[in-house]
Amino acid sequence: MSLEEEKMENIAENASDPLKADAEANEPTSDEVALIEDTPWATRMWEVFTTFWPLGFVAFGGPQAHVAILRDHLVEQRDWMDEDAFTELFAIGQGLPGPTSTQLVISTALARAGPLGGLLAFFLWTLPGLVILTTCGVLISRFIEPDDPPFWLVGLPPAAISLVFKAFYGFGGKLDKLGYILALISACVAILINGDEHIKPTSSQYVFPSMLAVGGLVAFFDSKRSSPLGTYKAPSKGWDAKSDLTMRRIGIPLWVGACIFFIWLGVLVFTIILVDVFKIENDYLTIFEVMYRIGSIIFGGGQVVLPMLQTEVVPFWMTKENFFQGLGLAQSMPGPLFNFSAFLGAVYKGVPGALVAYCGLFGPGVILIFAIVPFWARLRHVFWFKVVLNGVNATAIGLVGAACVILWESAVSNTADAIVFCFAGTLAMVFNIQAPLVVIAGGVLGAILSKDVASLGQVSFCADL
Repeated sequence: MSLEEEKMENIAENASDPLKADAEANEPTSDEVALIEDTPWATRMWEVFTTFWPLGFVAFGGPQAHVAILRDHLVEQRDWMDEDAFTELFAIGQGLPGPTSTQLVISTALARAGPLGGLLAFFLWTLPGLVILTTCGVLISRFIEPDDPPFWLVGLPPAAISLVFKAFYGFGGKLDKLGYILALISACVAILINGDEHIKPTSSQYVFPSMLAVGGLVAFFDSKRSSPLGTYKAPSKGWDAKSDLTMRRIGIPLWVGACIFFIWLGVLVFTIILVDVFKIENDYLTIFEVMYRIGSIIFGGGQVVLPMLQTEVVPFWMTKENFFQGLGLAQSMPGPLFNFSAFLGAVYKGVPGALVAYCGLFGPGVILIFAIVPFWARLRHVFWFKVVLNGVNATAIGLVGAACVILWESAVSNTADAIVFCFAGTLAMVFNIQAPLVVIAGGVLGAILSKDVASLGQVSFCADL
């Protein structure tokens, strides 16, 4: 039927049914519906505040638990968006460097109340952990001897490492055949860099991002084979950026998104040039450059960042004992693991160092989520883009596996530590106990076994026989 015939048929139907014609004439357009249904911006900002302020204090359990908490509050309880929209926003964070759960917080608030809503949600989400870990970092650096920590801290490092093992197990279970190969290669390379006499550990700043890029290329070429090793799903439908209310609320045009992207890239290149080319010696510039560079290349969330952070800050900023004490504290705090950056900066340079490190590590993920959202509806239609992300994520998971090996060797120094590790790992993996309770339980057991209390299991775990 031609367009003219359809119009004539509709006119004839409306003529025979005047009530239907009046109803259709009075029916609002999609833009009018959006305008009628939308609530005032100030009201939506208040909703963001009242939603994320309490969540910042109760969001324990790591990225997987964070996503579940957000889904329950935003989809089920408050009906901010439907399941499809929430899943799309989660996918955005999965495809960008930075902390996935934090980017989900920002994007959901961005979709509700625009850019200011996203920034407010980010601040509320991270504030409790930022304050506590900054305070702990300052106190530990001033009042605790690194080589002789108090008995109540000795159990935290092995308990925290058990949670890294749990994360790797959860990530690895979702890989396909190609993913296992990419993860194995990246894990072996990371372990080699950490323990070879001829390779500088600092080379990780170039090797790790190179491996991520190669992983994406390998996945791309594998997808072109008639019998690929990987499993590649069709890209999702995505959002209709021209008519969806959520996309209109975001309020970031494509050209602004592009400008934000180049701001991220410009800051990255500029700080690297200042530190590595012009050799400018400034402790705060060094902190920011290290954190910003790492935050720009880390896919897969907080656990992946640990081996890079250890390579950069130990022993230059602190001892490995300080590092693992802070990791245990960070694992027991609500909010994202990236708050660990505040502890590292505080140990090295006090409160100013904590704030610089916090802004540096979080900065890339926050900037990029604002930049990419306007483009995402289009990118999700591109098959090769999703294929490349599969390879990048699998390679990043291998870095988590390397972290298990590297961090375990550093955190478990005697038999008591090994006992705490097994105990905490069982609580986390078998009984699914929440992360803060696992760390607390491991700390209690470590304190009981310590040389200052029961003095059990104090023989070096890897001593030569």
